[in-house]
Amino acid sequence: MKTLNLWPIGNCQVSALIDEAGGYVWGCAPQVDGDPLFCSLLDPKGESDVPRGEWRITLENQVKAEQRYLRNTPILVTKLTDSDGGVAEIFDFCPRFERSGRMYRPVAFARIVRPVAGTPRVRMTLNPATFWGEEDAERTSGTNHIRYLLKPQPLRLTTDAPVGHILEGRWFRLEKAQHFFLGPDEPFTGNVGHVLATMLHQTADHWREWVRGLAIPLEWQHVVIRAAITLKLCQHEQTGAIVAALTTSIPEAANSGRNWDYRYCWVRDAYYTVQALNRLGALDVLEGYLSYLRNIVDDAKGGHIQPLYAVTGEAKLEEWEASSLAGYRGMGPVRVGNAAYTQVQHDAYGQIVLSNAQAFFDQRLFRVATKADFTSLEKVGERAWAMHDQPDAGLWEFRTRTSVHTYSAAMSWAACDRLANAAEALDLPDKTALWRERAEKIRERIEADTWMGDEERFAATFGGRELDASLLQLADIRFVAPRDPRYVRTVEVVEQGLRRGEHMLRYADEDDFGLPETAFNFCTFWLIEAMHLTGRTEEARALYDKMLQRLTPAGLLSEDTDFETGELWGNYPQTYSLVGLINCAVMLSKPWSAIR
Repeated sequence: MKTLNLWPIGNCQVSALIDEAGGYVWGCAPQVDGDPLFCSLLDPKGESDVPRGEWRITLENQVKAEQRYLRNTPILVTKLTDSDGGVAEIFDFCPRFERSGRMYRPVAFARIVRPVAGTPRVRMTLNPATFWGEEDAERTSGTNHIRYLLKPQPLRLTTDAPVGHILEGRWFRLEKAQHFFLGPDEPFTGNVGHVLATMLHQTADHWREWVRGLAIPLEWQHVVIRAAITLKLCQHEQTGAIVAALTTSIPEAANSGRNWDYRYCWVRDAYYTVQALNRLGALDVLEGYLSYLRNIVDDAKGGHIQPLYAVTGEAKLEEWEASSLAGYRGMGPVRVGNAAYTQVQHDAYGQIVLSNAQAFFDQRLFRVATKADFTSLEKVGERAWAMHDQPDAGLWEFRTRTSVHTYSAAMSWAACDRLANAAEALDLPDKTALWRERAEKIRERIEADTWMGDEERFAATFGGRELDASLLQLADIRFVAPRDPRYVRTVEVVEQGLRRGEHMLRYADEDDFGLPETAFNFCTFWLIEAMHLTGRTEEARALYDKMLQRLTPAGLLSEDTDFETGELWGNYPQTYSLVGLINCAVMLSKPWSAIR
């Protein structure tokens, strides 16, 4: 079963999710973690003349809708057909291209509707919401525009279609292309039809040039390209932050209450995102994110690093519930903000250092890291060293209990190990020795406190016996060699305990909300990687192909999958899952030399 049939568009400033019939059902402004002007995905309560929080173009007597992206772009084409054979095409995009020496990526959504066959009659309804779905946005209109008085930034729809037809939701014959630009509340310069046609071509060219620079694998190219484009859309380019997903409160399982706001930058998720895109050579994402991290580290002044921050770098993300939204399929609550910002998660220190480590070695970067950067990063390393054996909430963000988690300690080891590498590259022998010694001490502690001799495997916590899919990552961060018997055995035991058919759980134990009801897609990709690393490549390829059968029509994945029905759940599109698609394709693909 495939659900969440949603197609993202965006420009690294704003984004929107479009449903299977061509309606905007989710999108926030003036940035991804703002107030949703499109929120019908989460079922607004209350009365409204037309669906609140939605922008929809419909044909009279419509019988079919077909969708595709323009090749190597996030530009969506929706083909609508009516019962008489009338056909119209909608081109949806957020403008993005270089102009006047900088990237033009406004808070704007563009739609071009073209007649293709017959004499289709069309109706367009645009009803942005405000105050988290509580009210229809107030509006005023002029000859060729409608103003929507949203906060903090009003938007203006400029069009060459009859404004009265839009305001009244009237059916009209589509005899020529119609153009709609919902953007900044300022006069639109130029002929809207000509300008939007030009923007469409410039935006397509920009994305195709970006994709052209990717070092993609031979196999599964379409999958990798779509995942890479969507990961790029999850970056708030103004600051460099990378969000975990574009949505909030799509539950991890039906009526589970596991509804979280993922429109923020988790240090962990962003690390995995830049790791995957680095494998494809997308250095622009890395450079933007490193700038964001440097500001986070500076603001921390050598102290505690939160697990997540707003895309602006704001630290306080108080969690509350939007009572005016019933929730995805009516399954509330709808949460805004995320209380996980208050948690202690020590793996973040390792992920900051790992994300920065490349900058000390990669001469392609505009800004190669310096001794001053190393000195700043050492403050993060000091925290990793101090906290490596202290309890935390762990990477799965338990809200009611803490432990000393193996994954967090291993990330602290990685922080010290990579700082030693950076010091060596900078010819700082005393610092190299210091961080090597600390890394070795952390290694010794992990091996002493997590090794279970009776089962010959690592445990997920110090002194415990838990199984956790994060143990599969010990080889990826180079804590152990892939063919180390201890790792091979750990992989076997984790798979036996957590695998459910074609899917992997994060853990099988009861948590704050009960027993897990769905599998975590990223963990399945971790298993695929571990299979390959331990010599089980054919099994890995078979399981990867099974995961590709779960892709939405847009070629994407959410966070979770019901391991009984195959239904997708959780926030969407999920960066973790897209990272898995890329990493496994790169690992498993035949080399380009195979075609010679």
